[in-house]
Amino acid sequence: MIATLGPTFLRPRFTVADVVRLATLVSVPVAAVGWGSTSFAVMALALFGVVVPRALGLRPAFDLAVCLLVLLAGWSSALEWYTSVFLWDKVVHVVLTGLLAALLAVIAADLQLVPHAPDAGRVAVALLVFCAGLAIGAVWEMCEWLGHNYVDSAIFVGYDDTIGDLAADGLGGLLVGFALPWLAASREVVRRR
Repeated sequence: MIATLGPTFLRPRFTVADVVRLATLVSVPVAAVGWGSTSFAVMALALFGVVVPRALGLRPAFDLAVCLLVLLAGWSSALEWYTSVFLWDKVVHVVLTGLLAALLAVIAADLQLVPHAPDAGRVAVALLVFCAGLAIGAVWEMCEWLGHNYVDSAIFVGYDDTIGDLAADGLGGLLVGFALPWLAASREVVRRR
């Protein structure tokens, strides 16, 4: 897997998701100048999040969905939509965490830690992605807590918010997990000769 990441990322094929990747790259300095260091850190993380799908050679629809949601999530943080738009936080947790959990399952399958989604049973894959969603959510909530306590007290945390976010993460993982066999079926991976 590691040997294919670079060549797959550098393949000459240009997609709509690459436009979103470029927009994310531009968003990093814009967020830093306009919204400060916390937004810079979030956008830098978003930049990493949009690079990984191309390096994995994901199906164009999967690639584009991840990139759009990652960029939207980054700007939602900078623009404080999570605290100002009713239920926006939960919607993003369901959709984005579900997609990221599916992405994690693809990576785990490439590392031969779990079976490839098209080869495994749909329920088993959905449960795997559900667990990955909960794991991603748990790490994210710990990072939010650390950010709130040691970086910027404006980062919103609270017991009800955390439990609701984790429930949304699990639901997103479960829903996207049922779609993963289709999402992971068609990939464009460049192998060195």
